[in-house]
Amino acid sequence: MTEKLFKDFPPVSTQQWEAQIQKDLKGADYEKKLVWRTSEGIKVRPYYRDEDLKEIPYLDTVPGQEPFLRGTGPENNWLIRQGFTVNGSLEQINARVLKALNRGVESIGFRLDKEKDYSEKDLAVILAGVYLPAVEISFEGVTCKRPQIVEAFLNYIRSEGTDPLQVRARFEFNPLSEAYSGGQNPSGVELDVLKKIIEDCREYPHIRVTCVRGYDFRNSGSGIVQELAFSMAMGSEYLRILTDKGMNPSMAARSIHFHTGIGSHYFLEIAKFRAARVFWSRIVRKQAAQDREDQKIRMHATTNFWNQTAYDMYVNLLRGTTQAMSAAIAGVDSLEVIPFDRVIRDGNDFSDRLARNIQIILKEEAHFDRVTDPAAGSYYVENLTQSILAESEKIYHQLLEKGGFSSKTGREWVVETIRDARERSLKNLASRKETLVGINQYPDSTVKAPEGLSEAAEEKWMRAAAPFEKLRLQTEKASETPQVFLLTFGNLAMCRARAQFSANFFGVAGFRITDNNRFASVEEGIQAAVRSGARIVVACSSDEEYGDAVPQIARALGKDIILTVAGDPVYKEELIKEGVTHFISLKSNVLETLLQYQKELEL
Repeated sequence: MTEKLFKDFPPVSTQQWEAQIQKDLKGADYEKKLVWRTSEGIKVRPYYRDEDLKEIPYLDTVPGQEPFLRGTGPENNWLIRQGFTVNGSLEQINARVLKALNRGVESIGFRLDKEKDYSEKDLAVILAGVYLPAVEISFEGVTCKRPQIVEAFLNYIRSEGTDPLQVRARFEFNPLSEAYSGGQNPSGVELDVLKKIIEDCREYPHIRVTCVRGYDFRNSGSGIVQELAFSMAMGSEYLRILTDKGMNPSMAARSIHFHTGIGSHYFLEIAKFRAARVFWSRIVRKQAAQDREDQKIRMHATTNFWNQTAYDMYVNLLRGTTQAMSAAIAGVDSLEVIPFDRVIRDGNDFSDRLARNIQIILKEEAHFDRVTDPAAGSYYVENLTQSILAESEKIYHQLLEKGGFSSKTGREWVVETIRDARERSLKNLASRKETLVGINQYPDSTVKAPEGLSEAAEEKWMRAAAPFEKLRLQTEKASETPQVFLLTFGNLAMCRARAQFSANFFGVAGFRITDNNRFASVEEGIQAAVRSGARIVVACSSDEEYGDAVPQIARALGKDIILTVAGDPVYKEELIKEGVTHFISLKSNVLETLLQYQKELEL
């Protein structure tokens, strides 16, 4: 039956496709029109075919087979993690932990205070009632300057009589990252401490203590390729340092795990995780750890804080869902969806429950855990995987040539590279080349900042949305919210299109929008605008009608009202000579433009 069906559809060659595309483009530039360049320069073509897989290696491997493109094992049963900040009453934290475990959580993350020492008694309180063989435990906020937490944990699990083979734990010791953040060379003493911690845990094969936090790179504004390259470079450096100190390469490799971020570029994220498995396998094999188990990467993934928003916070639920989906499809060992309100608080019962249930639905209703690497064989995803792997390897080697994280040159280069990526992303958001829903596009101008945002700690402003949220807060401080009156006239289609654009544009600043369907005449619109008392009036019509109408509107409104033209008419210079100096269009930098309006309104 299938053979008969395909006989009716003769094969079409790539040359035929390309010829048809060129015909449809009518002379337009193919690269500019149809090839998408990611922020990191990866070219994404408009379509891929079977022939595009011919040069890609490892496609015939199966899950669990090196270099682990398709997964480190035959199953895709990741652990659902929920994180808890350890402050206040330890008994209350324990109560929250037990509640989470009874509602589907399989991995508990404790965010510790780096300035405190935690004893065996403290751990006995927060872990009371937790059956360790059934739960993975993770400790963030640990430092080689205060390594006592490991001894306390080992003493606790020994007192509980837990079989060493059943203990699953992660410690995020990361002296290279601390040195990178502080701009100092890594301390030899701290690296010796790290080596001792690893050796102390040798009888516990499922405890990993050396963590590479790519998550921090991502939340500082790095891109996908940079996060992967820098993470692999740091992991490689740990292997070198530990083996140089006399540690067995196998023990060094098995001590390392990765904490990665997840962004909103759905397919690119899937490709990143797949590329990471291949990349790490190559690095470990090259550094003399030949056992297949040594070459398997261990990854925990957390949804990004970088693109969370304080305004329209419930959209964060959607972001968290798509990010979790990409990690689940690609395959990770554990996954945490941060609560949608993390911007203003450390979660509560409601937001924790929603974050938890996103993963539970992916498992229990969508059955993502029942399929391993469903993206395998996809022309698109396989090519993305190969592109991300190739580009990240280039950056990886560049960093190693500069001395890696152990050198001042290498650290400064990483800082500069991430800063450039961050500024590029912020610039794209300001010009709306990139979209952050509810912030620089499709804002709800009627909502106010959530309680607690203005008092949030400084790190809460280290997000893509921060410049726009500060803009909104400035508007909210005004004694009266500025009104924007949309003076619509003339061509119905154009006036409505430009009115919608203008409402969206000024809504970003939280201005009050007075929209109108269409006035029968320019005069009627002028009268309504004057009666409204609005400080900003936006002329919304077609370019053809602006020539006569805009100067008329300007003369009628006077200098106290800011007349703005929606669009970028060809005779813009003539209107400027008439005293009309404000224009908004797709070419406008929305952030800079709105800040100028606030300045003129003396907000």
